Amino acid sequence: MLAKDLFNVDAMLERLLPWVREESPTYHIAGVNRMMDLVSADLAKLGGTIERVPGTGGLADIVLARFAGREGTNSPGILILSHLDTIHPVGTLAGRLPLRRDGDRYFGPGIYDMKGGVAIAIEALKIVRENGGAQLPITYMLIPDEEIGSPSSRERIEQEARAHRYVLVTEPCKNGVIVTGRFAFQRFWIDVEGRPAHAGATNRQGRSAIRAMAGLIERIENMTDFERGMTFSVGTIEGGTFVNVMPIRCRAQVLTVAPTQAIFDEVAARMAALESENDGITVKVERGPVRPLWQPHRQTMALYEKAHEIAANIGFRLDHGSFGGGSDGNFTGALGVATLDGLGVDGASAHTFEEHMLVSSMVPRCRLFAELLRTLD
Repeated sequence: MLAKDLFNVDAMLERLLPWVREESPTYHIAGVNRMMDLVSADLAKLGGTIERVPGTGGLADIVLARFAGREGTNSPGILILSHLDTIHPVGTLAGRLPLRRDGDRYFGPGIYDMKGGVAIAIEALKIVRENGGAQLPITYMLIPDEEIGSPSSRERIEQEARAHRYVLVTEPCKNGVIVTGRFAFQRFWIDVEGRPAHAGATNRQGRSAIRAMAGLIERIENMTDFERGMTFSVGTIEGGTFVNVMPIRCRAQVLTVAPTQAIFDEVAARMAALESENDGITVKVERGPVRPLWQPHRQTMALYEKAHEIAANIGFRLDHGSFGGGSDGNFTGALGVATLDGLGVDGASAHTFEEHMLVSSMVPRCRLFAELLRTLD
């Protein structure tokens, strides 16, 4: 096992904090691509062969860094998946979530989900390469659009996963629990079209798309059944043109979660059933990106047992479970490839103004990651 004194939390923070200062919400293409520049430069310094795939669909680039292993570059190896996009808008750092430390907690946009995980993974890779190297070749893939379902990168993620033996995902953990399965996610766009009219003079003749959407939102979210793990959440809404015009268009985005294939199919049927045309109001439903159901399987559980043993030797207990939060691990796990997710830093409050990581989690999680890279065969 690699010596504990090789792992320095200050070195990891020195790498991480400039990344957190680079705000990179998914649709801020320049910010995400600057993150790609910063992280790929670190990977190149470690000897990685860098491939940069230009962004598509109005999104930022994908980066892959490849490292040879001791078994030769042609054998199936380890794929590391990290996303560099966040959900926090530009200005969050100067506003409600400044970069700051409070004891063991370090706050900042994206520090927990998931720039902290990228920092420990790269530090682990650096230490392994300086101390004998990994048995298997390693591909590190940087994703620009995970927070919106990875629409531009899913195909390449699945292509790479099929060519690798293992997948390690640096999403954050909570209370030290690793992820061996994830619920299925479906996104839907709801489009409502009404009937135009002057909001004052001829109001009665119009049909408001916004008013119709308001009723639909209540109907959609009331389909949630927490006991069955089936949830519906309307996350964005836009509509109308001028306040003195009856709004004839309104659009909303819905995120749905399902813990089983049967519930996944039920969700799709319920959403499709919303389509209608009645009294001047038309409702259309468009299906968006899907994260398939990833249930724990033999390959993943064998990899978990390996990680559990490593963690015990380091000195901490590593539990596992299936969770409702989606990630790129959904894609690889659903393919049947051995996948461990939640290998990033510990902390809490992802996607909120209280997002923070626990500094004390960095060294043990980095040691676990390094030993996986070093010993997987």
